[in-house]
Amino acid sequence: MPTIFSKIINGEIPCHKILEDDNYLSFLDVRPVCDGHALVIPKREVDYIFDIPDDELSGLMVFSKKIAHAMKKAIVCKKIGVMVAGLEVAHAHVHLIPIESVSDLSFSNAKDVSVEHLSQVVEKIKKEL
Repeated sequence: MPTIFSKIINGEIPCHKILEDDNYLSFLDVRPVCDGHALVIPKREVDYIFDIPDDELSGLMVFSKKIAHAMKKAIVCKKIGVMVAGLEVAHAHVHLIPIESVSDLSFSNAKDVSVEHLSQVVEKIKKEL
């Protein structure tokens, strides 16, 4: 059965897309830890990030780097934190989270935000690509 991320890739579920190419997709998390919290996923459905072939894994990180640089310009923060938990969805993904401290990476900080707010945030990031 396809994951929610595969359904997003296939256009069955909408997302606030930041960037996409043939192999990877980045979009805002619908329940962000903070403004700008983005996900980066391979389009090929693989559950565990360390089961991704080396060339695809390095491609995922290079793609994530592009997004992180744009996020850093668009969102006021010290750094863009990177987290791979791998338990939330059975489709490998990287969390990119604007942070001021390590505690900002806690998913207990996640909040519900409006679609309008996500639309504003994604436009700020896309302008910096």
